[in-house]
Amino acid sequence: MSIGVSANRLELLQIARAVAAEKSIDESIVIEAIEEAIQKAARSRYGAENDIRAKIDPKTGELSLTRNMTVVEEVENESQELTLADAKKIDKAAEIGTVFSDELPPIEFGRVASQTAKQVITQKVREAERQRQFEEYKDRVGEIISGIVKRVEYGNVIIDLGRAEGIIRRADGIPRENLQNNERVRAYIYDVREEVRGPQIFLSRAHPDFMAALFAQEVPEVYEGIIEIPSVARDAGSRAKIAVISNDGSIDPVGACVGMRGSRVQAVVSELAGEKIDIIPWSDDPATFIVNALQPAEVAKVVLDEEDQRIEVVVPDEQLSLAIGRRGQNVRLASQLTGWSIDILTEEEESERRQKEFAERTQLFIAALDVDEVIAQLLATEGFTDVEDLAYVDLGEIAAIEGFDEDTAEEIQARARDYLDRLAAEQDAKRKELGVEDAVLEVEGVELAMTVKFGESDVKTVEDLAGLVTDDLRGWFETKNGERVREPGILEDFNLSSEDAEMMIMRARVNAGWISEEDLPQRDVVEEEVDEAAAAFDVENMDLAALEAEAEALGLDLDAELPEEGEEAKAD
Repeated sequence: MSIGVSANRLELLQIARAVAAEKSIDESIVIEAIEEAIQKAARSRYGAENDIRAKIDPKTGELSLTRNMTVVEEVENESQELTLADAKKIDKAAEIGTVFSDELPPIEFGRVASQTAKQVITQKVREAERQRQFEEYKDRVGEIISGIVKRVEYGNVIIDLGRAEGIIRRADGIPRENLQNNERVRAYIYDVREEVRGPQIFLSRAHPDFMAALFAQEVPEVYEGIIEIPSVARDAGSRAKIAVISNDGSIDPVGACVGMRGSRVQAVVSELAGEKIDIIPWSDDPATFIVNALQPAEVAKVVLDEEDQRIEVVVPDEQLSLAIGRRGQNVRLASQLTGWSIDILTEEEESERRQKEFAERTQLFIAALDVDEVIAQLLATEGFTDVEDLAYVDLGEIAAIEGFDEDTAEEIQARARDYLDRLAAEQDAKRKELGVEDAVLEVEGVELAMTVKFGESDVKTVEDLAGLVTDDLRGWFETKNGERVREPGILEDFNLSSEDAEMMIMRARVNAGWISEEDLPQRDVVEEEVDEAAAAFDVENMDLAALEAEAEALGLDLDAELPEEGEEAKAD
């Protein structure tokens, strides 16, 4: 496009309309670009130091070219400003800020001026086009869009979306999928950014949400919100797991997503280059959900650690390879789907571990209590896990062990307490040797054994403890090379809950004078009352009359709560 000397008023408007229609931008933006181009050409003609303005009437196409002078208190640029005194000579009503405009004659556009004007207009139009693209696509993140492969550059695929271009980067494509030029393809918009080179529309065919969006297109119940997809895990091009839940009890979410003879899921599989899809029923019970997620493997037993979002899964020996999957794929996808770290053991491995723990407890009791192996094994078999359990448990629990009497129980408990006293003395000496202050022991929740760990981690004062965070004490997880890795905390061996770790640090801050008692998190009063009531309300050992009396004291009506089936029903 060029602007020549012969361009009349109608031609200027025709040019603006044609460019605006071609680029899908507002006509006023093109007119502004032409005005700027004319201004630039005029300044090169009349002097760049002048304030020259061009104005095109959008209705008539009339072009006006003016040179402006502004009234100021102190002149800094004589070509654009004049003093109030000089302005008064022109117009007695002039004041500071008044602008005088002198009309200039039309200019002739030579070859250089025309080329410059073309560059200015092209740049302005390109900027407007980029802004239009950004505004159009910024709110479409999360949608599936269809386009045509324009070209492939170093593994990145450029997609023609019609009025814009998107890019599927190498990492966002399905491995081993070979897209060809002019091939129509669907992709997921996961990000739109404004960059120096213009808006970038990032597309993906490997994103987990692409699969969820495909199911929304293929399964009406998902689109309507009757079936929800809480989570998706994908190993793009190979295998995926998708969790589904129905808000309508009459609709089977798995069956609805599979479709008649697998038609619905097959449509998604075809779009994803044959990727195998496991459709998992979602459950709010973590154990059930994780067992479902490990399908097709069968699970014999699970052990949950809710604090660390970790689960130990025991499977039959012949199911181990199926549970883990090829190169760990099945367990990795199950972990991504559920958000839990999953450890898989065979029944034989679990049995070996239990035997090892039993042997370790037996050796601990032999060494600490100076007893023979038979007695140590009996203690371990009865569920005692450490010496502290024996030292402070009710004496009757030890005496009740087969072959033990009260004298034996007293002797074992006495030896346990002597051992703990010796251990405490050794730990205290170690604490002092490491330089941990006595004041650290005065912090509520801190045990003597913990102070040794503090000293080994260079936490020696109350202020040092007060400056820690919960993860410093309990440990944390980091993702390294796609795997969650456990970083141990200072008190890793003490199995502190998040609440206990936080309270210990807060108590240290109180003792250090950083905060007051009022700043401590308060336990809910209702929760305390419920705990007290539960502790006092021993239903198991209460006869019916006492139960009724307790219920009456609490304001409960047993007859109203239970069917009238006599005293036996009430007792149940």
